[in-house]
Amino acid sequence: MKALGRHILVEFYGCDADTLNNTELLDKEMQEAAKKSGATIINSTFHTFSPYGVSGVVVIAESHLTIHTWPEYGYAAVDLFTCGDTVDPWIAFEHLKNVLKASHTSTIEMKRGQLNDIQGELRHKPVNAEI
Repeated sequence: MKALGRHILVEFYGCDADTLNNTELLDKEMQEAAKKSGATIINSTFHTFSPYGVSGVVVIAESHLTIHTWPEYGYAAVDLFTCGDTVDPWIAFEHLKNVLKASHTSTIEMKRGQLNDIQGELRHKPVNAEI
């Protein structure tokens, strides 16, 4: 099956509350997850909510990684959306699972842009495109 990308929807449960509420650490570790997976980071932005919780996105040339946390429940919702075949979102998943100290997880992987009627190789961006 041809697809432009892979999108892993992740539920992290039983996570460390302090980690889930640490905006700077989450920004750093989400970027590290992107690097380890082979992605090219464009930028990131994170926001701390009052009284607690963080939302953030790391924009990558191959799509994005996002996180939304609920420290009071030890829970984080994460999207790992990567395009092409040079990035492995499961490596990002494993890194974040360890960082968040999740006791258990639930995941769904979706193929995005299933273009089976396209002839030849399916590319997520033109061969000579600049980032």
